[in-house]
Amino acid sequence: MTDDLIRSTFHGFEQIPLREYAERAYLDYSMYVVLDRALPFIGDGLKPVQRRIVYAMSELGLAAGAKPKKSARTVGDVIGKYHPHGDSACYEALVLMAQPFSYRYPLIDGQGNFGSSDDPKSFAAMRYTESKLSPIADILLGELGQGTTDWTPNFDGTLEEPAWLPARLPHLLLNGTTGIAVGMATDVPPHNLNEIVSACVRLLDDPDASVRELCEHVRGPDFPTGAEIITPASELQAMYETGLGNLRARAVFSRENGNIVVTELPHQVSPGKVMEQIANQMRAKKLPWLEDLRDESDHVNPTRIVLVPRSNRVDVDQLMGHLFATTDLEKSFRVNLNVIGLDGRPQVKNLRQILIEWLSFRQSTVTRRLSHRLDKVERRLHLLEGLLAAFLNLDEVIRIIRSEDEPKPVLMARFQLSDVQADYILDTKLKQLARLEEMKIRGEQDELDNERDRLIALLASKAKLKKLIKDELLADAKKFGDPRRSPLITREAAHALDETELVASEPMTVVLSERGWVRAAKGHDIDASTLSYREGDSLLAAVATRSNLQVAFLDSTGRSYSTAVHTLPSARGNGEPLTGRFAPPAGARFEALASGDGEARLVIASSHGYGFVTRFDNLTGRNKAGKALLTLSEGGHALQPATVTNASSDLIVAVTSAGHVLAFALADLPELDRGKGNKIIEIPKAKRGTEKVVAVAAVPEGGKLLVKSGARTMTLTFRDLDAYLGARGSRGGLLPRGWQKVDGLSIEA
Repeated sequence: MTDDLIRSTFHGFEQIPLREYAERAYLDYSMYVVLDRALPFIGDGLKPVQRRIVYAMSELGLAAGAKPKKSARTVGDVIGKYHPHGDSACYEALVLMAQPFSYRYPLIDGQGNFGSSDDPKSFAAMRYTESKLSPIADILLGELGQGTTDWTPNFDGTLEEPAWLPARLPHLLLNGTTGIAVGMATDVPPHNLNEIVSACVRLLDDPDASVRELCEHVRGPDFPTGAEIITPASELQAMYETGLGNLRARAVFSRENGNIVVTELPHQVSPGKVMEQIANQMRAKKLPWLEDLRDESDHVNPTRIVLVPRSNRVDVDQLMGHLFATTDLEKSFRVNLNVIGLDGRPQVKNLRQILIEWLSFRQSTVTRRLSHRLDKVERRLHLLEGLLAAFLNLDEVIRIIRSEDEPKPVLMARFQLSDVQADYILDTKLKQLARLEEMKIRGEQDELDNERDRLIALLASKAKLKKLIKDELLADAKKFGDPRRSPLITREAAHALDETELVASEPMTVVLSERGWVRAAKGHDIDASTLSYREGDSLLAAVATRSNLQVAFLDSTGRSYSTAVHTLPSARGNGEPLTGRFAPPAGARFEALASGDGEARLVIASSHGYGFVTRFDNLTGRNKAGKALLTLSEGGHALQPATVTNASSDLIVAVTSAGHVLAFALADLPELDRGKGNKIIEIPKAKRGTEKVVAVAAVPEGGKLLVKSGARTMTLTFRDLDAYLGARGSRGGLLPRGWQKVDGLSIEA
């Protein structure tokens, strides 16, 4: 296509690069979203859709004292006349302004199903619900027809709508708002009306008041629900000074007959969701302190969640602290005071800036209202002056009207009337003119003269104008104000309890089979050998522990794996394979287990006679692949760990498959985190292929060592072990004939 053809084809069109066009179009869209959809105007605190809904309802005559109409009627007017967007989005905005659990001061009085705090979006369709404005909406609309606002054409230019509403109170802070624009967002929390008015009055009396001084009046946000605001006062002040921050709200609970009853939830938190979160923890066995959970909410008690502890020994504060940290019983709210100012630009403002700017808006509104009224008063006085002249010369006026073809100029010349006065007299019906009384006219003139003087005085004096604004603020506060709902209570941050803290401490016995299947039985008096096992399987080892502790397993490569005791399956069945919980190396088998608290000392040893003392913490970890603990030489395997009772007096006893026993002081064996360890007992080089260490034990002073050989058991007292005392790493003594084939060792206290 030639240049001449291009010019002729696109004559009259602007030609710009695609990149420039796309950039311009996106910026235009961004500004539209910011200014005409997502962010509120500081004057009336409303977004365009909210403003249009409130205005359309006033035009439909849906004032607080009127009969409500179908919400569909309102939505139809809004989207048909002022807001050409989706009806569902418009209706949702209307519903939000009618929900007492969403708005601190609802602007709309809804009849029908407008949702519930459990599910705010469960409202009925707009063809079923009815709505009208609530009484407090008068603070937005009361001065609308008094010259207080600019008017702009609607989207198709056929109607006019107010550019803003002349709010008598800083509605932006009363109900708050949230919105997401392009590249920016706003999150303004609701506040108490009395506190906001008190701060405005303080600024009117002391324009230099700081944010810190204003915080003496505005102590913090005030949500529709009675949940506690637990953010410290210093953080709230910092939030108001910067316009940015976070605050935390916490549910309120009480104790009734041993139960925990939650009566208030944070703003916009669903009771059903909280119930689900708690129930999920109970199903996962992460809340063993709770026995039952009930929702007893009704129309009398909108929020009543009952938690039933397992016993009266449960620490309620500790339990609730865990729930605050892990559920929506405690919720964080972001604060971003980003609003469109009087200059038409979005900006994050602090509390003082918002109130100062709103008071400037209010002063301008009141000035426009007074000027508008003054114009009407002066116009009426002008008309009354002409009317009085006509009344005093009524016969002459009638004669002129009857006899003259053009009575207007004659009247104007005869009685020195203005064009407006003459028109008013001519438009007045004769019977009305005849009924007029001079005293009535002069009385109305006197009243209007006094009102004019008062209006002129108000407009001429900043002090009087300020006092009028203050009086009107206090009057509205008296009419619409109410006590604070969200108490401000500084509390410590909630912390989730460790899993072991949540579990009741009960005696348990963990049983490990030869094939690596594990289970847990309640109690310590369990004979693990009598339990049933899968075909071809049998008992390998068992350890007495408690339900709130960890249990660790050692495999044939010397790696250690751990899990919580209370998560193990019950001993009523065959248990579960450890390979389902952990990921040991291919071909590895589980050979031993141990349990205790983190600081418990254990003797870790191998069948080749090497070992060390370590803390139980060194056996635990969250890695499914385990952690390296014991270094094994070829052909060696891990022995059942021995629990140390008293590090200063315990004796370590090791016994070999040939019946050699060595006892030595625990202090002679070093403490390590991991490794091969030091030599515990000597196995001659010639016998290392056939003789191995069978077991090790830590015998406390006064305790007894049980030596098991087949079906027989030999008991050695602490003193009896003197015969086997020797240096660590020596050969030790030989057991009596007939007892040299040892199966294992155990301790009897």
